[in-house]
Amino acid sequence: MRSGSRGRSRLRLGERGLLEPPSPPKRRLLPRAQLLPLLLLALAVGSALYTIWSGWHRGTEEPPAPVIGSLSEAQLRRVIGQLDPQRLWSNYLRPLLVVRTPGSPGSLQVRKFLEATLRTLTAGWHVELDPFTASTPLGLLNFGNVVATLDLGAARHLTLACHYDSKFFPPSSAPFVGATDSAVPCALLLELAQALDLELSRAKEQAAPVTLQLLFLDGEEALKEWGPNDSLYGSRHLAQVMESAPHSPGPTRIQAIELFVLLDLLGAPHPTFYSHFPRTARWFHRLRSIEKRLHRLNLLQAHPKEVMYFQPGEPPGSVEDDHVPFLRRGVPVLHLISTPFPSVWHTPADSEANLHPPTVHNLSRILAVFLAEYLGL
Repeated sequence: MRSGSRGRSRLRLGERGLLEPPSPPKRRLLPRAQLLPLLLLALAVGSALYTIWSGWHRGTEEPPAPVIGSLSEAQLRRVIGQLDPQRLWSNYLRPLLVVRTPGSPGSLQVRKFLEATLRTLTAGWHVELDPFTASTPLGLLNFGNVVATLDLGAARHLTLACHYDSKFFPPSSAPFVGATDSAVPCALLLELAQALDLELSRAKEQAAPVTLQLLFLDGEEALKEWGPNDSLYGSRHLAQVMESAPHSPGPTRIQAIELFVLLDLLGAPHPTFYSHFPRTARWFHRLRSIEKRLHRLNLLQAHPKEVMYFQPGEPPGSVEDDHVPFLRRGVPVLHLISTPFPSVWHTPADSEANLHPPTVHNLSRILAVFLAEYLGL
């Protein structure tokens, strides 16, 4: 990263004749009869230009950022009390801890599990499958994104996303189940939807202007070597589909996304997150404030310092992930990925045995409070 100069070069005395007294301009006054038509013409041109500019400006400016309040302590404790660590681990995480490379039996098994789980929620989610076939270094493979939207009629979406595929390794390798990458993020989304089921049902009945959307993306991992054509298969396809799909209250489905929150590489001990994009820094700071508040209320486990997760300052570097196809289409992105990456990243050790349950449950609490406050639940 290279910082550029923000200052302007200043003229020194004597440059461009600044010390020479200017000669008085020669002026010729027009008669009033000739001046009035010119003034009227100038006013008409100025009015037309302003009308054109104001219409363009209204069409291109971003909508105002939502104003959200904080939960009272009683509300906060109620929301956290609805989370069930045992349910998250046993019901949602363990079924995902299988080899689930694109097109494999494990992938189909997990995809059906995600769809079935979302359909059991009383809030009445609209669950869609986005199936497609893509050319890969391993030949043509079938992929499928799972898209769950609480209220299709809502004007705007708070979109939470993760990938559910596991990285491909040769059959001779030890099984890779990708616990942090990204079974835990998927389990977190399911637990959040279940824990807030009643509140989300109420918000849907009241036709809240912002609704929750969950994306479970396939094919994030490269199948041979990371590159623009061998990675992000699911997010590239879905972003393209949503860019052209009409949205009843607005132009397209991708433009309905008010905030895109991507979860990745979660579940190892001592994760650190950074704000990657100035446009969504306020939401990152919101998460940081929630972490502080929960710590002060003694509601986080194995959390000795006020802030352990959401760090100030610049990230160690940029990370290519499933947010990129959405970011390139103007969607505001909040990227929650542990950087540096967990030590078990892309090794067979990325398994349930090396997860840190207190960290997983702490993140579920922080995210639950964030959702409840953002959506006004």
